[in-house]
Amino acid sequence: MVAEKDLKPGQPRLLTADNEMVVPVNKVVHVLVTGADVIHSFAVPSFGIRIDAVPGRINDTWFKATIEGMFYGQCSELCGKDHSFMPIAVRVVNDSDFAAWVASAKQKYANDTTAPVNTFATAAATPASPP
Repeated sequence: MVAEKDLKPGQPRLLTADNEMVVPVNKVVHVLVTGADVIHSFAVPSFGIRIDAVPGRINDTWFKATIEGMFYGQCSELCGKDHSFMPIAVRVVNDSDFAAWVASAKQKYANDTTAPVNTFATAAATPASPP
């Protein structure tokens, strides 16, 4: 979550994440979730997904975003005192912007041992057919 003092104009309070999920438009995105400590729930209502993140288990779901833009969600499980501070931000971009983001992310995160580890969820844009 981005602290209130660090919000830029137009960023929603309590929904802006410091590490956004970036996905390409019109591609099936396979989402794998697990928990590190307690049960969380990965929910992005705009995509119609909500799935529990349970420690010791990997759950999966998928979505296909058909328009570009920013979409927000939150942990929707009462997981502890910081429950309301677990935002999810998904940026949906075109294929060329996604390729540029992948290239920059490889440079940014490749050797960064101080980068935060996202134990809430990971996503990969893979050409897969929906279940």
